[in-house]
Amino acid sequence: MRLNRSKSTLMLLASLVIVSMMAIAGDPPEVGKPAPDFKLKSNEGKEVSLKDYRNKWVVLYFYPKDFTSGCTIEAKNFQRDLAMYEKANAVILGVSVDTAESHQSFCTKEGLSFKLLADTETTVSNAYGSVREYNGNKLSARNTFIIDPKGNVAKVYLGVSPAKHSEEVLAALAELQKK
Repeated sequence: MRLNRSKSTLMLLASLVIVSMMAIAGDPPEVGKPAPDFKLKSNEGKEVSLKDYRNKWVVLYFYPKDFTSGCTIEAKNFQRDLAMYEKANAVILGVSVDTAESHQSFCTKEGLSFKLLADTETTVSNAYGSVREYNGNKLSARNTFIIDPKGNVAKVYLGVSPAKHSEEVLAALAELQKK
């Protein structure tokens, strides 16, 4: 009986955490709908807009923090596969709440050549339903959006597992480009 009560308590707590995380973030944009446009400062210190990439596929991935293990794995895997993305007419754009200066250091340390965008006010993360709270701080949630060349959301990944994610995205791009 005590074990069941503990399980019930844990399930209730887990539900509350999920509900509170959903309350922080808005709803992610729906597949087939226009992707919210944005302007953010890149690791190169330049303003980047989604509109800059019309006529290309965009892999817009949100991640919590530079220099952390899962985020490093995810970024390095995107970098490893960058030639395949380029061949598929796709660009990678990473977004987190870190500063452009932090992104620049992260790119230098990890050898990343794609753009990381600074969403220090969580505006874009909110627009994509990709904000979570951790220890009283707002971070970008680990979500990814594939945006088609016309600027519409083509695929949504919520709660991404970083280790195999690049392969998942490449497979999805191949399927989407067949249509």
